Order: sequence, then C-alpha cells, then structure tokens
Amino acid sequence: MTVRRDFKEPARCRPDQVIGREELFTAAREQLGRGGSVLLHGPAGIGKSTVLRALAGEYGGAARTVLRCSPTESESHLPFLALADLLGLVLDEVSDRLPAAQLTALESALTGRGESTLQRDGLALRLAVLSALRALADSGPVLVVADDLQWLDPASAELLGFAARRLGDTPVRMLCAVRTEGEEYDRHLRASPPDTLAVRLGPLSRAQMSALLDHRGYTGLPRSTVRDIHRTSGGNALFALELGRALAENATPPRPGEPLPVPTSLRALVLNRLEMLSEEARRTLLVASAGARPTLALLHAAGRDNAEAETAQAAELGLLATEPEGPAVRFAHPMISAALYAEAPAQERRAAHAALSTAASDPIERARHLALATTGTDPEVAARLAGAATLARDRGAPSVAAQLSLLAARHTPAVGTPSPDVLRLAAAEDAITAGELDLARDIAREVLARTAVPAERVRAWIAVIETAGHAMTEVDSIFPQALADAGDDPELLALVHYQLTWRALLVEGDFDEARREAGYAAELAARAGDRYTELMALAFQAQIETLMGHPDAPATIRRALEEPQDPRVACHHNGAGYSRFRWLIMSDQLPEARAAVTALLREVRRHGWVESEVHFLRGVAETELHSGHCGRALDLARESLRLARDTGIGEVASAVLTSLAEAAGGEVDRALALAREAVEHAEEVGDQMYVSRALAALGHAQLVAGDTEAAVRSLRRVREVEQSLGITDPARGRWHGDLAEALVRCGELTEAQDVIDVTRELAQRLDRESVLAVLDRAEALVRAAHGEQDAALAQLTSAQDRLAKLGYGLEEARAAFALARLRTSGSGPASYDEAARLFRRCRALPWLRRVEAATAARPAEAAPAPAATPDGLDGLDGLASMERQVAALVMEGATNREIAARLFISVKTVEATLTRVYRKLGIRSRVDIVRLAAGRRTT
Repeated sequence: MTVRRDFKEPARCRPDQVIGREELFTAAREQLGRGGSVLLHGPAGIGKSTVLRALAGEYGGAARTVLRCSPTESESHLPFLALADLLGLVLDEVSDRLPAAQLTALESALTGRGESTLQRDGLALRLAVLSALRALADSGPVLVVADDLQWLDPASAELLGFAARRLGDTPVRMLCAVRTEGEEYDRHLRASPPDTLAVRLGPLSRAQMSALLDHRGYTGLPRSTVRDIHRTSGGNALFALELGRALAENATPPRPGEPLPVPTSLRALVLNRLEMLSEEARRTLLVASAGARPTLALLHAAGRDNAEAETAQAAELGLLATEPEGPAVRFAHPMISAALYAEAPAQERRAAHAALSTAASDPIERARHLALATTGTDPEVAARLAGAATLARDRGAPSVAAQLSLLAARHTPAVGTPSPDVLRLAAAEDAITAGELDLARDIAREVLARTAVPAERVRAWIAVIETAGHAMTEVDSIFPQALADAGDDPELLALVHYQLTWRALLVEGDFDEARREAGYAAELAARAGDRYTELMALAFQAQIETLMGHPDAPATIRRALEEPQDPRVACHHNGAGYSRFRWLIMSDQLPEARAAVTALLREVRRHGWVESEVHFLRGVAETELHSGHCGRALDLARESLRLARDTGIGEVASAVLTSLAEAAGGEVDRALALAREAVEHAEEVGDQMYVSRALAALGHAQLVAGDTEAAVRSLRRVREVEQSLGITDPARGRWHGDLAEALVRCGELTEAQDVIDVTRELAQRLDRESVLAVLDRAEALVRAAHGEQDAALAQLTSAQDRLAKLGYGLEEARAAFALARLRTSGSGPASYDEAARLFRRCRALPWLRRVEAATAARPAEAAPAPAATPDGLDGLDGLASMERQVAALVMEGATNREIAARLFISVKTVEATLTRVYRKLGIRSRVDIVRLAAGRRTT
C-alpha cells in the first residue's frame, strides 16, 4: 500500500506519550540506553514515526550530534540524497580530519559538483562516511535518526550500511523506521549495526485504540463506534485517527448496518490501484464489500457471473488477499472494503444490497440487505427486520439484534404496529445486553424526546437508569419522573421499584430499605402477571438478605427458583442462579459454586449477554482464588477487567477482584494500583458497597506488601462502612482476618481480639466455617504476641487442617506460613519448606517472595522464639507484648530491618514500636535499652 509523504499523523501527538506501545517503547529505550541501535518496522500508518519521534526526543538530548534523514518515494532515485541530509551540515566540522582522497569523494557526492559514483569512488566514499562518523563520535555520542528507510536511495543505503557494520564500540547509535507490508525486514538491517534490535509494531487493540482516540480529542464516540473504527482500520493508528476525524466532522452518523464514512484522504490512500480494474470487476468488488462474509458462490448468486476472473485480477493488484483454504473473498485490508463502499454512488450501493437480499442464505443477512436497499418506510421490510432481530437475539447476537431493530424502526410508518419507538426501545435493551451502553442511552433519550405513551416512557427511563450502572447518583433525578409516568399501573410501577431497590443499596447504602423495595417490586409484578420482573426482584431480595446475614435468605432463594421460570432470568447476573452461586460460595461449598457459575458463564456466552459474562467471569475467578488456584484466578480476573473496560460494565468490581488476584498470584504493585483506582472510582460515583470492597482489596494488598499501618487504616474504614451499611455476613468480604493480623503486627492486640470476637459471633451464627478458621489463624497470632506459644501453635495447626479440608488452598498456605514463623527458633530455615510447597502449589508468587525473604533473614544459628523475653526485661510490665519482642531483639543487636523480617512487620512498625518503648521506659535510644536490661540483670 503506497502512502503519500504529505499524509502525516496529526501534529498534536505528544512525543512523550506513545499510546499502546509502552512495552515496545520500553524495550527500544533500554536498547538505546545500552548504546545499541533500534529498527522499528511495520505496515504504513501503524505508528512507527510516532515512536521514532518519541525515542529521538528522549535520547536526542544525550547525544552531542543528531543526524537526521527522512527520504521520500519520489526522491528515492536520487543518489546520495539521504547521505547529504545526514552529513551535509556537519561536513565542515570533520573535513580537516579526513584524508584528502576521502574528503574529495565525499564532497563530490554530497554537493553533486563532481561525478562521484559508487563504481568510481566506492572505497574512498565508504571509508569517508565511516571516518566522518568516527570523527563526530570523538567529540561525543552520535545519534542517527532515519525515518522511512524503505525510500533510502540505494547509494546512501550502501554507504550507511558499510559504516554501520564497522563502527564497533564507537558511540554511534542508529534509530531507524521502515515500512514492511508483510515482507521481511532483514534486508533493511544492512544499513544498521550488527547488534540492532528489530521492533515490530503491530495493530492496536480496541482498548488501546480507544485511548488513542480519546487522547486526540475524539472523546464523544460511542463504544460501538470505536469497535467499528477498530474493525475497519484493522488496528492501524493512522487509519483510525482519520476515521475518528471524519466522524467528528460528520453531523449525520452512519445508518445502522452501514459501514463508517471514509474520508477522501483515506479513499485516495487505499484505492489508487482501483483505476486499473475494469468497471465490471469494480462492481463485483462493491458487492463483496457490501456482504458480511462474501464468497465466490455468493457473488455468483448476486449476478456476478465472472467473479473468479474479476477477483483474481483484484488479487493481483493487491486489493484482495488470496485464501489458501476455503472459498472466502477477503480484502487485503478492511479499509479497502470500507473505502470502496464509501466511494460508490448511493444508487450503486443500493443495487448491490438489493442483489444480496436475494442471494444471501442467512435470513438475518437477507433482511439487512433488503433494508439497506430500500428507501423510506415499508411495513413489509420493517416486519422482516423485526423478525430478523428476534432471530439474532435468539442466536446470542444482541448487538446485531439492536442494529436490526433500529433499521426496523426506520422503515416502520409512524402509525405502525409495533410503533417505531417500541422497536427503538427493543434496540436499546439489546444494546444494554451487548454492553453498548452509550448506544442504548442515546436511543432511550431519543424515545423520551418523541413519545408521550406511559409504557414507552417508563421503559426508556429504565434503559437510561441501567446504562448508569453503579453510578446511580448521576440518574437520581430520574426516579420521580419515572414514577409519575408509571401512574398506578402495577406492571410499570414494579419496573421502577425494582430500580429503586438498586438506588437504596448503591446511593443510600440502606439494606433494610433495599430489601423492602425488592419485596414490594416482586409483589407488584406478581399482581400484574409479570413473572420476569417478579423473579428478578425475588433474586435481588435474596442477594440482599444474604449480605445482611438475614435468616430468610435461603427461603427467598427457593421462591426465586420456583416454577414457572423465565429463561431470561435463569442466566441473568442478577437472577436466582447467581444468587444461588453467591450463597454457595459464602457457605464454603466451593466445588458446587464453581460448577454453578461455570454453567452460567457458558450459557451467557452462548447468548451473547456481555454484561452477565463480565459478572460470571468474576465469579469463576473468585471461586478459583478461594480454592488456591491463583494463576487461573489471575487469568480470569484480567480477562474480566479487559472486558469490563472495553464495555464500560462493572469496571470497579473487576478492578477489585483483579487486585485481589494480583496480590495472590501476580504483582503486588499492580494490586495496589488497581485497588486505589477502584476506591477512587467508587467514591466518585458514591457507591458505598464498592467503596468497602475496594478498600478491603487495598488493605489486603497493603498487608501482602508489608505495609501493615496502611493496611490497618484501610481495613478500619471497611469496618466502619460495612457497619453503617448493615452488612453482617463476614463471608461477603472476608477482610476480618486481614484486619486482625495487621493489628497484631502493629501491636494493637486488644483491638485485634475485639475484631476476632465480634466477627466470630456472626460467623458462628451463619455457620461460616472458613471464616472461623481464618479467625483462629489470626487469634493464634494474638496468643503468640502474648507469649502463649504452645496454644498459638495448636490453634494454627487446627486452622490449617480445617482450611485444607474446606479447600481454601491459599488460606491453608498462609496458616502454614504463620506456623513456620513461630517454629523458626527450633528448626531453622527448613521450617519454611511446607509453606513454600503450599504457596508453590497455589502459584502464589507474592507469598513465595515473602517466604524467600523470611528464609534469607533467618540467622545461621537458632534464635530464641520471638515471644521470649530476656531476663533483664522481666520486670518491665509496662511494655506490651509487641514492644517486649522488639526490645528483646534490640538486646540481641538486631537492626530495625532484621527485626522487621523476624517479626514479619514493616520497618515503620518497628520504628513506631521503639518510639513507644523509649517513651514508656523514659529512655532515648537503643543503647539505653541494652544498658537498662544489663542493669536489671546485675540486681
């Protein structure tokens, strides 16, 4: 594909921000930092020049001399032109250091005043370029920056390559970019040093492209449009930005089902070979561009009798890609298809769709082509489109169903049945199911501006509310309007009160009110005969009661599972199936929970229900995390987060779970960043439920990182928030053991025991065995801090056994780790072997690193147990247990870092504890502790 040199990426690109290329940029930066060279390669418009400019801007300041060239296709036949760009301005600086013969040859080549050629002055020229670079490098590092290396004139390429291969340790680095359209890049390495790092730039992902469009100012594009841009551009940054610009400048968005508008600049860019096609071949390609999955058979059925010869001609010109297997007709790049369609007159496009409306075998495709071939309203076309939308919905393609319903609305007369607005609402609801929230919101707002029918208005209000997700404070003012439109109709009121359940939970943080609203919504729906809404309300009531630890939760779940069932509820993320999963996982039935949520995930993927898929991915990941399968949990959590960010659904919840998974099996720094991000977002939207969950994830990550003071602060906030919300089931967040453990590490033993006692009472009432075992593990740490070594060991051993039987692999390993800490005084480093084995089985990498640190911190000789106290401190009853342990280790001569490693607390905690010791004993330093203890021994 030929790209004009005057067709550049927008100048607004900041060189210090290379979106979507962070890893590649880092690798190239490190190579340049080591004194090496870099060759960037990839197709036209992929972003090579952007990365090259960013790297050159970063490393240009470190070089004394920067030599640049940027050859063009039109000038590539001129010999020595690139060499003149590179050395022309520095020739005077090095001329006195070049031998006369070399200088004469080089001046002749650069100025064009002589008749220098590679054949005539080859050796002199080659040596002159090498000598010039060495002379420049004698004064400081040299950076050679060459863009579009493919247009380098052959003479300059030969000379540059000769010098590059012989520079050796001379401080000359080369930073080059070359276009490769599928061919090998190796031949371009001839102009680079032997150790050059070749970095290929591939297509951007959809998320990266979305970030790029946002950065360039195209922030108002719906996610569905970004998806179409990504598909049409093939991940090419330049193409995507031009499409985004065209959409931003186009006041009329494309009709549903139509390709994106392609600006004239891109049409010329990709269609310059189209003029070489015959008119009939061009029409054949237009039919192929209009089809969803064009094949030779489809083209024949659409009346293109010479399709084989015409597509072969297009393939020779590079417009079509050859398919070694199968009959598909595939364009060499999606942009060619889009540009070809955009270039065709409207009449020819309608003719292509008309031909495909009878040729296509799939009824959904036939209906779509019929709609695009028809202008104005047509009841028959509208009916076929509505039927096709139903079929797409049943096939699990809600996004396609939304497009078809919008097309049906466009072709439905104003007085038609169903009305155009009913069809638009169906499209909005399908868009929500598909995760296209921006599209759904726009459709619902359009319906509200059009209709006065109460039922239609209430459905539209509900769609607007549902697109807000957990950010319900943003739509709080809608509820009075929705209630007013519902009047006294029980069916419409049930819909609104079901949403008020969510408002009570997310905005007010009132579980009792949420439970009452859910019950009332179920009652209204039952009165109206709306079984779907009744089941949804009952399922949500069951979830609330589960979180509250309410005794009615099991009975409500059974009511929600009673027949008759609605298939739409069975696999909904707020349906009874998910309520049952939450009950199973909170009741320590991990195998049953895994089977239940895996079946749900499989079913929603079959139906294409994206929002539910995000929820159930988290559910499977949570089950794997509890089971101690940290690697699997991390993969699933990351997949959920990618999907959540791509769709805008459940981002906070997915960030929370991914933080927990990272802290268990990934990177603690990543866990901390995700948790902080989740806290910030939850606080922004006023979602107290997820404020508490995000803080719990943050506190856990801080505990794993060894920052116990920060963990205590975060988890104390969780306790306050959940007490205010009325959450009483400790299996909901499972943060209580972490808080107690962090409090022990900070020396706050009384508060730690209080957390354990209060939580144990709730866990015993609700029969939460795993929570009780974790509390026992934490209480053993309290006992150890009080010097009750034998009791602590017995309690930890029991907790580990119970967690193993329940299947909580990671918690079992943590108990083994705590046991090892208490036993180190007698068995040395080998006592960590069991904990290390269990953490390896779980693939709990952060915890394994803690075990390694603990093993490395152990002295060669056995040390006294941490709880033991030197004789000289026996009479110092004013010190708390943690303070006495720290003082004891000071007596042994341990540094603050060594004390932190021995007691598994942070250095900050050691410092704070010592400050309290000094204050209580009336002393000023560590030396005073030793002196005081020594004095006590002599009395």
